[in-house]
Amino acid sequence: MKMHKQIMSVLALILILVSGIFHTAAAESRKIRVVGSWSSLTMFKNFEKPFWVDTIPQEMGFTTSVTSLSQVKLKGPAVLRGMDMGLFDVVYTVADYVVPDSPALAGLDLPALAPDIKTARKVTNAYWKVMEEYLAKDFNAKLLSITPYPAQVLFLTEKINSLSDLKGKKIRASGWTTSEFVSALGASGITLSFSEVPQALQRGIVSGAITGSLSGFSAGWGEVSKYVYPLPMGGWDYVIGSMSLKTWDSLSKAEQEKLQALIKNQMVEPAWKVTALETQAGINCLTGTGECSYGKSTQLELIPITDGDRELARKILLEKVLPAWADKVDGSVIEKWNHTIGKVVGLTAGN
Repeated sequence: MKMHKQIMSVLALILILVSGIFHTAAAESRKIRVVGSWSSLTMFKNFEKPFWVDTIPQEMGFTTSVTSLSQVKLKGPAVLRGMDMGLFDVVYTVADYVVPDSPALAGLDLPALAPDIKTARKVTNAYWKVMEEYLAKDFNAKLLSITPYPAQVLFLTEKINSLSDLKGKKIRASGWTTSEFVSALGASGITLSFSEVPQALQRGIVSGAITGSLSGFSAGWGEVSKYVYPLPMGGWDYVIGSMSLKTWDSLSKAEQEKLQALIKNQMVEPAWKVTALETQAGINCLTGTGECSYGKSTQLELIPITDGDRELARKILLEKVLPAWADKVDGSVIEKWNHTIGKVVGLTAGN
C-alpha cells in the first residue's frame, strides 16, 4: 500500500511537470495525447508515430501529440496509471510490463506458447475479450490493438545442443513467466535492463539472454554472442494499445467505429505482416544467411530446434509455467483462458 501511494505521488508530480508538453488552448480542437512504445523500434517508427501524427489528423480532424516510452520513462504499470490519472489519452506498452498490476494479462504471452506467428495471431484473437475486460477493470482503459514484436529468442555465448544444456547457466529473462521457464530447466533467470545485456554477455555475467531477433541484432547483441536459438522462449512481447475510457466515452459512436477501423486496417494488419518478416530478418542478420537490410550481418551459429526440445518446452509450460501463473489469478481467469487460448493450443491450466 505504501509503495502504491509512492507511485501515485510520483505520477501526480509528473502530471504537473510535463503537462506543458501537451498543453492546448481551450478553443483548440480535440487533442489526443499519445505515448508510443520504444522509439528506436519499428513498431513506433513505422506504425504508431505516423498513424497518430499523420493519419488521425487527416482522417478524423483531431490534433495529436506523440511521445514514447523512451521519453516518459515510466516503468511497469505506471504509464497506464498515468493515463488513468488523465496525463495521457492513448498508451502503447508491452503487456509483460503491466502484469504486476493485472496478472490476467500474462496469460496472453507465455513462454513457447505460440511457436510461430500464425499461432500467435490465433492466440491473440482468442484472448482479445479477456484482455479487453481486464484492461478496463484494472486500468480504466479501452483496448485498441495488440501487435507483436519479433519472436523473443535466445542469444548465447556458449553452445547448447538442447534445452537441457541450459542447466546451471544464468539467462537474462524477458519477464517473470520466462524466468519460470528457464528455472524449470535448471537455469537461473536474471533480471537485466535491455541496455545492460551486451556488457553482461561480454563479461560473462550471463551466458544467454532473451529478446526479439531483430531488436537484439539492432542493439548489438550479435556482436557479443556466438549462438542464437530461435525457439520463442520469451513469447512475442505483444504491444497493447489502449485509450483512457474517459477519452473513449467522449467520442461519438461514429468516431469510435472509424477509429477502430483505421487502427485495424492501417496499423494492426500491416504490423503483423511486418513482424513475421522481421522475425526471419533478425535471424538472417544474426547468422549472415539471407538478405539483411538492417546493417552489417554478424556470424552467429543457428542452433536447430529439435522435436525433443519442442516436447520439453510444452511439458514445462504445462507443468511449471501454467500452474505458477494460475496461482496468481482467480478461478474465473483460468476458466476464461482454458476456453480461449487453451482451446487454440490444446492445453488446460489449473491451480
